[in-house]
Amino acid sequence: MSEEKVTKKDLDLLNKMKKMPGGLVIIPLVIAVVLATFCPGVFQIGGYVTALFYDGNSAMMGLFLIICGSAINVKQVGLPLYKGVALTGMKFVFGVLLGLAVGKICGPSGFLGLTPFVIIAAITNSNGSLYISLSSQFGNATDTGAISILSLNDGPFFTLVALGATGLASIPFMSLVCVLVPLLIGFIWGNVDAGFKKACAQAQPIVTFFMTISIGSKTEVKTLITAGASGIVLGLISAATAFIFFFVFQILLPKKERNAMGAAVGTTALNSAMTPAAVAEADPSMAGYVDMATAQCATASIITLFLCPFILAFLDKQMQKKRKGIYSPEGWAAEKGAVAAK
Repeated sequence: MSEEKVTKKDLDLLNKMKKMPGGLVIIPLVIAVVLATFCPGVFQIGGYVTALFYDGNSAMMGLFLIICGSAINVKQVGLPLYKGVALTGMKFVFGVLLGLAVGKICGPSGFLGLTPFVIIAAITNSNGSLYISLSSQFGNATDTGAISILSLNDGPFFTLVALGATGLASIPFMSLVCVLVPLLIGFIWGNVDAGFKKACAQAQPIVTFFMTISIGSKTEVKTLITAGASGIVLGLISAATAFIFFFVFQILLPKKERNAMGAAVGTTALNSAMTPAAVAEADPSMAGYVDMATAQCATASIITLFLCPFILAFLDKQMQKKRKGIYSPEGWAAEKGAVAAK
């Protein structure tokens, strides 16, 4: 059979899922939930099937953390480092404060079905792929380079730190260490071996797909339906933070470096859907919230994926108008006339 014929018959399913908004999380989640609901026990027949599709979440999360660590580039210094730290810090601090405020005011059950821990999981985690894409249009090389630091908010580490620090969950210190170890392995190996970094980048979609199945295999269809409305609310809240991050980032940057890229972190990453299960591993008392929180984060990631580019484009347009108004000849004339009038 010729290579051309093989290519024509190739369904290219993985790339098609990657192109769909949230496809690598939503599709396996729906498949797993439907099977678990209408074919009870299908994931618990034993052997490799149960080990991978039902009990495999912890092992897959460890592998996912290695992949996340490999994406952090130790060579990024100067302005990219500063921007990365600023963006990551903004996301973390605001997400923690918002989750803590909801916990203090509404208690552990939160509001509108949104618990404090799912708010922290969604707000502290940003969509790195979307950020890189937007930086190519609205930012510059230093903005793109910031992703090396921004990648730190991938996975559950910051959520575990936040929940432990605020007392919203009981997170043992060793649970944080256990998250850090695979991150460090990926970070060290990825910075001394370009081939490993490349292999991790290629493997991430596959790991994400099967890890999501192991999470969804314990969830029922009614959970996804119930989480729809609250997940949309969570997504709208996350998208609205783009305006806050935009203004704060303006303050933190020198005037000549200011752009709209602060708004690009007003997103919820697809992999935040994996965080609730990791939290429950560290604190079993949170297990009852996992199914709903997983679906909420997945829904929120889709909402922000669509809204963030429009918000960023709007803010960038406003900045361009302001610059033209100040620096154009007409702007200078208007400013001079205003001074003379005074």
